[in-house]
Amino acid sequence: MPLSRRTVLALPALAALPAVAQADYPTKTIRIIVPFAPGGSGDITSRLIAKYIEDKTGQPFVVENKPGANGIVGALAAKAAAPDGYTLMLATTSTNAANVHMYKNPGYDPEKDFQVVGVIGSSGAFLVVPADSPHKTLADLLAYAKAHPAKLNFGFFNASSQVPAEVLGQHAGVQWQAVAYKAIGNAWNDLYAGNIQFMFVDLTAGRGQVVAGKARPLALTLPQRSPLYPDLPTLAESFPGFTTTGFLAIAVPKATPRPVQERLNALINEAIASPDIQNRLVNEFALTARPLSLEQCAAQDREERAKWAEYVKVAKIEPQ
Repeated sequence: MPLSRRTVLALPALAALPAVAQADYPTKTIRIIVPFAPGGSGDITSRLIAKYIEDKTGQPFVVENKPGANGIVGALAAKAAAPDGYTLMLATTSTNAANVHMYKNPGYDPEKDFQVVGVIGSSGAFLVVPADSPHKTLADLLAYAKAHPAKLNFGFFNASSQVPAEVLGQHAGVQWQAVAYKAIGNAWNDLYAGNIQFMFVDLTAGRGQVVAGKARPLALTLPQRSPLYPDLPTLAESFPGFTTTGFLAIAVPKATPRPVQERLNALINEAIASPDIQNRLVNEFALTARPLSLEQCAAQDREERAKWAEYVKVAKIEPQ
């Protein structure tokens, strides 16, 4: 049926309605899906940001953990959610950078299906052993691995914990066995029980165990030593060029209205720039945190995918 002249003239006004309708966003509970178990860096920092936004807007903010398949379970749940700004996803190195290179068909495309609306921060990882480990240094660990091929086990629970171990094995010319975990807590338990001998864990999630003296860090994956751990060497000091860094961010389904994306971007940037949160992100969690525009968020997201494509290639991990 042909449109009347009155209807045609009204179309521009109708098109503008979504932006107007979102002027007061948010007006109800916001859910953020964390695609990993509680206790990890994403869980810790997303709750920090969620509390700030909840206090700022007066709307409840619910964190929902959906672990499984290296973050794929949570990513698929976020992809299927209504693109209205009331379901967010914690976007991580695994979900947005590594999975597309480690899986033949993860079931989603991070660039086509999501828009990053705020970056919480970027950081690296510890290589840790239990405090009572006989391996006091990285050299000790590698010497044992060379003398006892495939006798050491390492645990992993996401891409940031798997890929560095495989890259280190390639650089050092050693073999070890990978043990997969659904949750970081299970990996910690097995590390202390002696079922695995080492693992990589990001600085945010690993700090508590290191400070408590339960885990001994042997090295960092950062390009330079961290001011928080000035005596801890980087892997690059032993293997020039060997760094693996990742990021934590907040994303929404791609079709989420632009005004809502902008509002979330402003809230997240405001949160990470607030003195208390900035201090915790930088001085407690060793994250590099700075406000980014939506366009800058998207650009960093693409850069991370390209970077992790190279990491996965060097690690010689075949896509599943």
